[in-house]
Amino acid sequence: MDILHNTRPAKINDIGDMPWPSTDAPAACALVARCPVAGETPLEDAVALATQAGITNLWVKDERGRMGLGSFKALGAAYVIACDAQEGDVSKRTYVTASAGNHGMSVAAGAAAFGASSVVYIAESVPESFAERLREQGAEVVREGKIYEDSMAAAGAAAEAQGWDLLSDSSWPGYYARPHRLMEGYLVLMAEAIDQMSEAPSHIFLQAGVGGLAAACAVLARQVWGDGPVIVVVEPDAAPALHGSIQAGRPVESQGPVSDMGRLDCKMPSLIALQGLARDADAFALITEEEAHAGAGTVMVAGLPSSSSGAAGIAALLALSDEQRTALGITAQSKVLCILSEGPA
Repeated sequence: MDILHNTRPAKINDIGDMPWPSTDAPAACALVARCPVAGETPLEDAVALATQAGITNLWVKDERGRMGLGSFKALGAAYVIACDAQEGDVSKRTYVTASAGNHGMSVAAGAAAFGASSVVYIAESVPESFAERLREQGAEVVREGKIYEDSMAAAGAAAEAQGWDLLSDSSWPGYYARPHRLMEGYLVLMAEAIDQMSEAPSHIFLQAGVGGLAAACAVLARQVWGDGPVIVVVEPDAAPALHGSIQAGRPVESQGPVSDMGRLDCKMPSLIALQGLARDADAFALITEEEAHAGAGTVMVAGLPSSSSGAAGIAALLALSDEQRTALGITAQSKVLCILSEGPA
């Protein structure tokens, strides 16, 4: 594992006029509470995993059952579409996106709930079983490109050509209003975790693809707990989008191979997330494929089966060397919060 320590706030150039991540958790919680299938997800006190990690407490926010869609992403794109529906009829609109995983499910389910249409572009590497799940939610599925970034480009081109609504979970210069609102939806899970915890954690481990989940959780943690918790962002070493950009001081595209952590295998960061995490995160950790698989196996044995993407934060905690634990201030008295972001693949 490679860890980059961040002297907060890191200075990031070349990101244009990006907004900061939203902290309006009350607005997001109020709208999500109106959903018929909304319900608070549990915060598990993972005693066996804490013992294995050599710490006092490991709290795991379990997003595997979120709204019946199997991941935290249910709070994102569907939240954006619900906000659109509050402003007017969306039944004649088509939402188009690219997805490496659960974001597409949220777009499809959100569109179906409000009578809109959805088109989801996926790369060649995405399993056909996932394409079938998207179709079951009512989406039209289009395969385009070898990697996620190729399908993103195709979705953007289709939106331009067809007059569709592009609903990405990433942000870039000229495109930030929808991902900003999407990240606001993710505040719901962190607001729940804060209410469920009896005390502040000493450390928070947050896995990241483009960085939306990590940035949303980090900004609310800072608002509530200040500088107390040490926040560690975890990425695959094959896709160090945030790690590499923090190190370079500007957004950079990573060049790694395809990762088995498919939901986190994003080569470019969301610029809103990058800006927020440059300010709010203390460290950026890269885990290997072997460390990720070991972590997923450990959480399965502990009764919390997930994918290598969903358990990446826990995997990083478990894989720390003694030297890395010391550098992050982790001791036997530490109390850590992790997110189990999805069910098993």
